[in-house]
This record gives sequence, C-alpha cells and structure tokens, in this order.
Amino acid sequence: MNKRLTYHLCLAVLGMAAFLASSAAASATTYKVDRDHTSITFRVRHLFTQVSGRFDRFDGKITFDPAHPDQVKVEGSIDVASINTNVEERDKDLRSKRFFDAETYPKITFVSTGVSDVDATKTHGKLKGQLTIHGVQKPVVLEVSYLGAGKDPWGNQKAGFTATTKINRKDFGLTWNETLESGGVLVGDDVQIDIEAEGMVGE
Repeated sequence: MNKRLTYHLCLAVLGMAAFLASSAAASATTYKVDRDHTSITFRVRHLFTQVSGRFDRFDGKITFDPAHPDQVKVEGSIDVASINTNVEERDKDLRSKRFFDAETYPKITFVSTGVSDVDATKTHGKLKGQLTIHGVQKPVVLEVSYLGAGKDPWGNQKAGFTATTKINRKDFGLTWNETLESGGVLVGDDVQIDIEAEGMVGE
C-alpha cells in the first residue's frame, strides 16, 4: 500500500470517528433539575429510631442519552442551609458548627466521574462520582435508574431518574455524637440518601 493511500485511509478513519463522536454527543439531552418535582431526602438513626429529612434548595443538570447511558454526566449542588427535618431547633443545630457548619461550608456538591454495571435494559446502573460535604471530597457510588422521558401535558420535555446511596457521615468530618446511658450513641453514622429527580429541557 503506497503512502498516499495510507494517508487518505487514515484521514477517512479519523473523519468517521469524529462523525460518530459528534453524533453521539448530539443525541444526548441536557436536563435541568426541576425543583418542583424533585426530592433529596435522607435517613439517619437518632436514639432508637430513624429520623428523616430533606433539602429544599438545590440545582443540577443531567446530560443523558438513553442509547448510551454509560456516557451520562451529572452535576449538582445543595444549599446546606435548606436542611429540613420538620423540627426548627434540630435544623438550627444541624446548620451549626457541631454538624454541617453551613456558614463555612454552604454547599454540598456532586460531580459524576463514570458509570458501571449498566443492565441489559439500559435503565439501571451504578453512577460513580465525587461528593463534597463539609469541605471533604470523597468518591461515592449511587444506584441509579432511568424512568423514561417524554413531553408533559404542557409540552415540556421531561425525564425521570432515581438514585440512592449510603454514606458514613464521619468520612466527611461530621463526627459529633453523644454517648447514651445504655452504652449506645445518640446519632448513627450511616446516612441513607434517596433522590427522585425530574429533569426538564430549557429553563
């Protein structure tokens, strides 16, 4: 094979690769998290029961192609001061330096880094990413599901996702606790996080 033919073949291969890459990128849709139809909740043991809470203010975007779920990209941030356990005094305590120290660390952030274990239906998998809480960044893995996409009754393009994970709060510097007379502790270490996210194209 002469050099000119080899050169043109290389150009053709590179051109095809670029075309395929641009086509894949073009078919992905970027959704902005719709706060009115999204929830970020958590559960943690308190004394002898589980206490639930949520965050009321957050932002995020999801770039997703159902044909290529392994290429999903997710970014999100949570306003720590919006924590809500339906008990105002407890919420003030959680915002304080004993726990989240919301004044010093006002945001919880997440940035995805990859996907693994996508199932045959391309609707379930594991989303890897970097989670930052209390100024500490750690890798986490979320179990995620894609629930579908389409237009709502008002013509807005929407998509639905769920995600769940469990973290140890001490890994993020949230170490305060109090020992009970029974020998246990007031607050558990493991925190269950559940996200129901609805994304919308555009504003």
